[in-house]
Amino acid sequence: MKAGLKIPTLLVVLAASLAVGVTFLLLQITPAAAQAAPAAGNAAAAPWAMMAAAVAAGLAALAAGYAVASVGSAAVGALAEKPELLGRVLILVGLAEGIAIYGLIVAVLILNRAG
Repeated sequence: MKAGLKIPTLLVVLAASLAVGVTFLLLQITPAAAQAAPAAGNAAAAPWAMMAAAVAAGLAALAAGYAVASVGSAAVGALAEKPELLGRVLILVGLAEGIAIYGLIVAVLILNRAG
């Protein structure tokens, strides 16, 4: 394993941890004016529902990006050898992109259920 790959991975993990921590703190320190609005459902569960929706959409987008990167690089290699595989390759890349759409649908369902 190359030594140069450890530092960027560590930076990505630290940045993701920092982003989750800041998001959690912002959800805990919401202004009183924002909480004054009447809630249709359980008011105590609303911040957790928003956090769950954000995590669902965010992780699905990260997974879709990773899948498209993996499938896309293999697709370019396959197309370099056999250009007639273009239709099949586009379907595989489209399936990898669908992961993000599923995450968005789950996030919408979570927020709809929370009220």
